[in-house]
Amino acid sequence: MNLDLTGKTALVCGSTQGIGLAAANELASLGANVTLIARNEEKLRDAVESLDNSLGQLHRYVVADFSDHAQLKDAIGNYLRLCPEVHILINNTGGPAGGPIIEADTDQFVKTFEMHLVNNQFLVQSVVPFMKREGFGRIVNIISTSVKQPIVGLGVSNTIRGAVASWAKTLSLELGEFGITVNNVLPGYTDTARLEGVFTMRAKSWGKTEEEVAEQLRQSIPTRRFVQPEETGAAVAFLCSPAAASINGINLPVDGGRTESL
Repeated sequence: MNLDLTGKTALVCGSTQGIGLAAANELASLGANVTLIARNEEKLRDAVESLDNSLGQLHRYVVADFSDHAQLKDAIGNYLRLCPEVHILINNTGGPAGGPIIEADTDQFVKTFEMHLVNNQFLVQSVVPFMKREGFGRIVNIISTSVKQPIVGLGVSNTIRGAVASWAKTLSLELGEFGITVNNVLPGYTDTARLEGVFTMRAKSWGKTEEEVAEQLRQSIPTRRFVQPEETGAAVAFLCSPAAASINGINLPVDGGRTESL
C-alpha cells in the first residue's frame, strides 16, 4: 500500500490541538512537509517543533484567525507567494456555540457560514491551480457526523456543516479529472477540549453532573469509548495518500459506529 507523502506539502488548518494537530502529526509521519495554520503563534511554534522531521521534512506555520476573513486572505496570500507548492489542504475550523436553533441570531449563521464555507472556498481557490499542474491534490474537510444525523442543541452548526458537505461533494465532481480528490471526515464524540464543552453544556440542560453526561454519551457509542484524535488524524492522512486516489466525494464518519444512518 502506497502511503508515501514524501515531497508533498500539506496545509492544515486549526492545527495546534485536537484533530487538526493529530492530522498534521500523521501527515508528517508519512513524509509530508506540513504548514500549520492557527491564530496563536506560541502554540504554533510548539506544534511545529513536535512534528516528525526524520525524513528531512520542512515544517512551517502561518498565523491566521478564521474569524477574520480579510486577515486570513492576507496571511495565506503572503504565504503562497513565498511557498506556492501545496498538494494537500485540510480544512478544519472550530464549530459555533450550541443552543436551540430557534434562538440563534441570524448573525450567527452569517458568521459561521463565513468561517467555514467562505474560508474553505477561498483556500481551495488559492491552492487548486498548483494541484492541477501537479496532477495530484487532496482536499479533506473536517466536518461532523451531523451531516448524516443532526445533533440536538447544535442547530447553527448542523446547518452550516451540511452546506459545507454539499459544497465539497460538488467540488469532488469538478476536480476529480485533475487527480484532485475532495472528501469529508465526520468526527463523532472525540476526546478533545471541544467534547469537554459538550459535557458542560449538556450537564446544565440535563440537570446532571458532567461525569454522568460523559458516561451517558460513552454508552451511546457501540465501541463504548470516545474516539481518540489520533484515530481521526489517521483517517485524514489515509485519504491524502496515493493509496486513496479513487476515494472521492465521500463522507467518512470516525465515530465508533454511533451514527445510525448508512
